[in-house]
Amino acid sequence: MKRFDVCVQGAGIVGQSLALSLARQGLQVALVSDATSSPREDVVPPRSLRELPPEGARGALGRPGGPSDVRAYALNAASVELLRGLKVWDALPPHAATAVYDMHIEGDRDNDREGGLLEFSAWQARFSELAWITDAAVLEQSLASAVRFAPHITLTTSPVEATLTALCEGKASASREALGVVWDKQDYGHRAIAARLVAEQPHRNTARQWFRQPDVLALLPFDSPQPEHSYALVWSLPEARSQELMALDANAFEQALQQATGGVCGELRLAGERAAWPLMLARAHAWCGEGWVLLGDAAHVVHPLAGQGLNLGLADVAALSQVISQREPWRPLGDARLLRRYERQRQAPTVAMGQLTDGLLRLFSHEQPALRELRNRGMTLVNHLPPLKRWLTSRALGS
Repeated sequence: MKRFDVCVQGAGIVGQSLALSLARQGLQVALVSDATSSPREDVVPPRSLRELPPEGARGALGRPGGPSDVRAYALNAASVELLRGLKVWDALPPHAATAVYDMHIEGDRDNDREGGLLEFSAWQARFSELAWITDAAVLEQSLASAVRFAPHITLTTSPVEATLTALCEGKASASREALGVVWDKQDYGHRAIAARLVAEQPHRNTARQWFRQPDVLALLPFDSPQPEHSYALVWSLPEARSQELMALDANAFEQALQQATGGVCGELRLAGERAAWPLMLARAHAWCGEGWVLLGDAAHVVHPLAGQGLNLGLADVAALSQVISQREPWRPLGDARLLRRYERQRQAPTVAMGQLTDGLLRLFSHEQPALRELRNRGMTLVNHLPPLKRWLTSRALGS
């Protein structure tokens, strides 16, 4: 029987990226994929009220390339650099990744008074772009193609014996549970609705976001299905309201969306299915042990309002790959002391991002007029402090 150095369980974006990264070091990698590694949550097709039952709990919205896959990720510069080094990024078709040059964030309005305003510009921050909005299904397909042609990677449908087992199975990882790792989870009682939209007005590579009570809405510029006029929607709402919106037909949902955005993008039309999944803040108490390590959603889950979930997972890949490449020649891959170097490197920024997203969500969840006025004034104040905005931009880009 072939002996493997690493067994990567979970063949999503994080798992495939890790397999490619470690194989480039000459390690023998087994990549395990199963039918639940990319489960579907509830999905509403256009012009229909049909809902499909969950098939797991990782938070992905359908099998890669499937009809219900409406996922889109905002990738920062560090994530793009990792994927480019794996020879995956430059292989993406042009429509699969759209640059964000500007970001427009609004606070909640108080009757006729304007809400807070925060604007970011790649040009002012001296970056080529703020982020890349990427089609999740196409990215997974490109990674899968790279995996098939990569030396040192063996595809398998079940775990195999290896010196190190890397768990990239997602937030509902059964292997993590079998190890007895404590999973500290806080359900928000909110769901995120995702969909693809076509807008009347061109997006001009501008991302728009509304922080309000009780929802957070983001329109991410995209070039599919209609170049320069498409958006990826991520709309976080309380459970009851999200269920109401998912039950609406397409025309009624579009009207609700038009009201929520104030018509700033012109008419918005659904370009496909809607999907929804529950939101949470979660973190494993231990990320590694003798012979095993956690990455991505198997180790941590944050609210999507900052668009940093996948970036955290890919940063895990970069950190673990670096730790392994710099290990002492005599130290085995599964050495717990070696793996704790990775854990120490990644826990602080991950906890900080979780606290930031949680704090922002709670700040904008209060209805008191005085607090609403305070947070709107705070957003506007930050908007007039270019050095602070540049620092925030550099942090978000992973620089």
